[in-house]
Amino acid sequence: MRILWRSQNNNVYYPVMINQLLVTLVNSVLGTGKQTARGNIAYTCPHCTHHKPKLEINFTENKEGNNPWHCWVCNKKGKSILQLLRKAGASQDKITEAKTYVKDVTYSSTETVVNILKLPAEYTRLDQLDNNSIIKRHAMAYLNKRGVNTTDINKYNIGYCESGLYKNMIIIPTYDVDGRINYFTARSFEKEAFVKYRNPQVSRDIIPNEHFINWNLPIILCEGLFDAMAIKRNAIPLLGKNIQNNLMKKIVTSVVDKIYIALDRDAIKQALQFCEKLMAEGKEVYLVDLQDKDPSEMGFENFTRLIQKTVPLTYYDLMEQKLSL
Repeated sequence: MRILWRSQNNNVYYPVMINQLLVTLVNSVLGTGKQTARGNIAYTCPHCTHHKPKLEINFTENKEGNNPWHCWVCNKKGKSILQLLRKAGASQDKITEAKTYVKDVTYSSTETVVNILKLPAEYTRLDQLDNNSIIKRHAMAYLNKRGVNTTDINKYNIGYCESGLYKNMIIIPTYDVDGRINYFTARSFEKEAFVKYRNPQVSRDIIPNEHFINWNLPIILCEGLFDAMAIKRNAIPLLGKNIQNNLMKKIVTSVVDKIYIALDRDAIKQALQFCEKLMAEGKEVYLVDLQDKDPSEMGFENFTRLIQKTVPLTYYDLMEQKLSL
């Protein structure tokens, strides 16, 4: 253990104990740090790479058992040293070693959900050339109306059912990182359908379309699969309005830095909660104002223009929006 002197009550200092092994490990990733007057250690920030050591880490656990950090230049902050090390490109060996010194506070108790799921027996792919039934033509007309083209149909393995429980419904499967089906959405293409959606009775605590996601690039969180198809790049459908535990854990523990949240206006309260959580983990968050249209209604070009003019959310903006609810 190592003693640091921390200031309290007008320059009266008191000793605190920190784990020197943890400090040495962090130094090996971020470079040698400098002790501050607050008793923290300052480093070059991996987010803004400012030339002065403005990122301070508290190596003494707070009452919640966390090691908070904060950059005084770019205002990035978080609770977990592990998240900071991941952002800095630390090797998996160093991450594993760090876990022996600090708690992984980012949803560490969450268990990975593996849905054992098969597509309906009546499912038929829409890109099968030997089938041109009238029901298929109705299904294709519905998808075309929603902006889904043949490239999308092939990419997402979109199909439909002519009979059974999912009769006259579009079937859009999603896959986990290993290419296994972990969910599917069934949407009726009938004009006056009594039941518009009929989805499988399995857990939604998954990462839909994970096999398409590049975790080194910005991600976009949207509500449904049609939205994700319209966005066309690194979009994760929430299958609703909530970020499930496994997805939140994956986002927080990944190196992804920029996150766009594009939920309908009726989900603004949930969206702001997600923004606050992710900002606390040091992520750069963009709250996309969809106004009265969702991404699937906007289309790719209009949505792209919208996110291009969306700026990072600040804590001041966040509080203003919360107070306006």
